[in-house]
Amino acid sequence: MIEFKKDSVILSTGSNKQYDLPFLWLRDNCQCDECRIIETQEKQFLLHTVPIDISPKSVEVKDESLFVLWPDKHKSVIALDKIEKSGKTRYPEHKLWTSNFTPRSFDWSEFLDNKEIALEALRTFVSFGVIILNNAPKEPNSLELLSKRFGPVYETLFERIHNVSVNRHVYNVAHTSKGLPLHNDFASYKSQPSVQALHMLENECEGGESIIADGWEIVEDLRKDNPEHFNILKKFNVPFREFDENNETYAEAPIIQCSPDGSVESFRFSNQLMQMIDPSREDVKSFYKAYHEVSTRVHDSKYHSTFRLNEGEVLIVASLRVLHARESFIPNGKRHLQDAYFVYDNALNNCVI
Repeated sequence: MIEFKKDSVILSTGSNKQYDLPFLWLRDNCQCDECRIIETQEKQFLLHTVPIDISPKSVEVKDESLFVLWPDKHKSVIALDKIEKSGKTRYPEHKLWTSNFTPRSFDWSEFLDNKEIALEALRTFVSFGVIILNNAPKEPNSLELLSKRFGPVYETLFERIHNVSVNRHVYNVAHTSKGLPLHNDFASYKSQPSVQALHMLENECEGGESIIADGWEIVEDLRKDNPEHFNILKKFNVPFREFDENNETYAEAPIIQCSPDGSVESFRFSNQLMQMIDPSREDVKSFYKAYHEVSTRVHDSKYHSTFRLNEGEVLIVASLRVLHARESFIPNGKRHLQDAYFVYDNALNNCVI
């Protein structure tokens, strides 16, 4: 069950799993009361206080725990189930989708007041990147109430709760009756808002259907079909700008960003906010070929889910993943939408498995 190597031990467990545990890992993960703060279970042991070449005098398994004796006579104890749980995912699995997808709907009041419904909704949100809340209030600024599940509103330099209608402050194409192409908001922020809630207060106009697309599905298809295009979009910084007479926001960032394990964690796409790229930059030709390809895919209807967002409904998207758009509409009635931003980590950590 225990086999010593030069700088680690091999642990074989009853579940037929094998772990190669470095000596420094063993010392750093001691669970004893001396190495942890008893009241909070936070780690207080500091790794630099032991030699880098530290080696245990003995390691044994008993009572479903690992016991380690060190040269300074410190005794470490680590429960075996804790080692096994360290490799298990904490969050729901991401599930990609295309045009056949219909966002799942939940009742507004049940989402806010029923913990079981809220947990199911948040897990659905993390898996698919989008949900709809129906039977929402039709009073302005009701999005503030979502802070109960998503944490406080994430403020930008513009409005805290954004008002989108044709007879209000116009600083973006969304404030006109024109069609709004697929995008995510505030690509002009280095740290983009990661959750967007779009609350339809009134919708009497003809047209204006909502469109959403799973950006991660789009770029995963791109990676599979053309890894060179994927890689250039991952490393080439693109300038984005949004402004009005009082505010200026600007950021340069790649269109695709990945986590250390290579999985996509952000797809930044906004045709209307993208700025002129210095034509003398290296790889600009390669970038534009890749950008042309990903733009073609974004606007391919096979990735689109189209529906009408009615008054009293709230569309909530994981905005670093799901792009949203709006078809043009005829301003022959009242149409008032409010939107606000939240932090994805709050949703993620409220649905830990």
